[in-house]
Amino acid sequence: MESIVKAFASAFDTVAGRAVDPVVRRSKHADFQVEGALALGRELRRPPREVAADVLGHVAAQGFDAVVAGAGFINVTVGDDWLAGRLAEAASDPRLGVPVTDTPEVVAIDYSAPNVAKEMHVGNLRSTVIGDAVARLLEWLGHDVRRINHIGDWGTSFGMLLEHLEESGSPDEAGIGDLDAFYKAARARFAADEEFAERSRQRVVALQSGDEATLRLWHKHVDESERYLLAVYATMGVTMSKEDFVGESFYNPMLGPLVEELESAGLLRDSDGAKCLFPDGFSGRDGEPLPIIVRKRDGGFGYSATDLAAIRYRIKNLKADRVLYVVGAPQAKHFAMVFAAARAAGWLTGSVRAEHVQFGSVLGADGKLLRSRAGDGVKLRELLDEAVARAYEIVGPSLEDGERHAVARAVGIGAVKYADLSNHRLKDYVFDWDRMLATNGDTAAYLQYACARVASILRRAGGSATASIVLTHPSERALALELLGFPGVVEAVAQTFEFQKLTGYLFGLAGAFNAFFRDCRVLQAEDDASRASRLVMCDLTRRTMVQGMGLLGIEVPERM
Repeated sequence: MESIVKAFASAFDTVAGRAVDPVVRRSKHADFQVEGALALGRELRRPPREVAADVLGHVAAQGFDAVVAGAGFINVTVGDDWLAGRLAEAASDPRLGVPVTDTPEVVAIDYSAPNVAKEMHVGNLRSTVIGDAVARLLEWLGHDVRRINHIGDWGTSFGMLLEHLEESGSPDEAGIGDLDAFYKAARARFAADEEFAERSRQRVVALQSGDEATLRLWHKHVDESERYLLAVYATMGVTMSKEDFVGESFYNPMLGPLVEELESAGLLRDSDGAKCLFPDGFSGRDGEPLPIIVRKRDGGFGYSATDLAAIRYRIKNLKADRVLYVVGAPQAKHFAMVFAAARAAGWLTGSVRAEHVQFGSVLGADGKLLRSRAGDGVKLRELLDEAVARAYEIVGPSLEDGERHAVARAVGIGAVKYADLSNHRLKDYVFDWDRMLATNGDTAAYLQYACARVASILRRAGGSATASIVLTHPSERALALELLGFPGVVEAVAQTFEFQKLTGYLFGLAGAFNAFFRDCRVLQAEDDASRASRLVMCDLTRRTMVQGMGLLGIEVPERM
């Protein structure tokens, strides 16, 4: 497909006098359909069919036939020899036709970002799953990816926890489960007791000022939380390490100089004793400008100041060309204001860019935010454990215990990730165990079963073959066309981070393979050439699916 895109892109460029997306898609009316003439015709004020014919006149012979159809579409049908040749190239390429970028960038990705002293809950799921897929994808494409776990280990919430622990009389004894309970109790006290709230705020100031006793207690509970978080990430198969933990506390020494820099630039104004930055274009319901509070009136700093220090550090110190924030949609205005402030301060300049990769919520069957039966947020570790336990029911009982556990883990965790990534990230989705663990339909388990079937064929054949591709059946041809679509899908997802395009492609590929397996004998093929060719196609199918699932962070077992 990529060679078709290139051929038509060149022809469109000639007709338009500039770069034009030919908009090539798979089609029910031919192998591919080129739709770019419709938009270009409107722009040039020419009939689209006339533009399409002009484009065809500039397309060099490429081993395919093309005709103008309908309102100005170009239907493209590729020859079997051309298709077989492209498939052979993909089969011999370790990267399956997906090139490494020729413009590598340093990309800082802020994702997961749980709070210290709190157990991760379902609200942390989407940032962790989507962010890890973004990191895997961009890294595979050749970018220098810097994973950043911006954990909440600072600020008012931590101040009230430390104050509550100190007053409880056993501040050193709490494990992660205890800390979670202490945190909830501290929040309740903070809301109900103004004296406690004031002491908590002063504890934050003491923490930010380097008070020795407060720092000792803080370090103990940060370390405990980090051990817990790493265990959860290991269960999830998330590519986040201890070295990627960069909490809010990391930026504390930078906050004073940040205020000085912004003041020197004339960007700060006093507002009720606080130092605030008012980015252009943001106002409240009353029409008054909205502030970013850089320094509070009590001398402390809030998370907005930390976010400003963080984006400055990522651009100035990490030399990031691109800064991504994988954070929920409700934070859209906050990040828009931070980005505007960064531009005003002169940090976001030239080709350097910051993007909010936002997402919707995980809902229960009632259409509300997913909760436990007790009404609390569902703990992530409990959700993952239940996913693995449920997966045991669909994993083959003939597997040995160790392998069965590994497969159940891959299927259960894969189901959770796939259910998230197969939905449009900007939309909410309903968490449904039965649907996500189904072995038919658009699920991870269905794709994993398809991969296991291919692996079984290759084991019985004694491995894959190296041979010329021979296409003699329509189902072979359909599978070949699906396989060649992988590079284009990867490129599209890298532009938008809409991973449902990749899951949809993999689901279609699995369907094409199942039809191929139904219609075309492989191990008992009618002749040696067909057998060898079909084994190559089986091997390429498995490699493509394993790579595609791997970009989603989903393991593919050899057996199920």
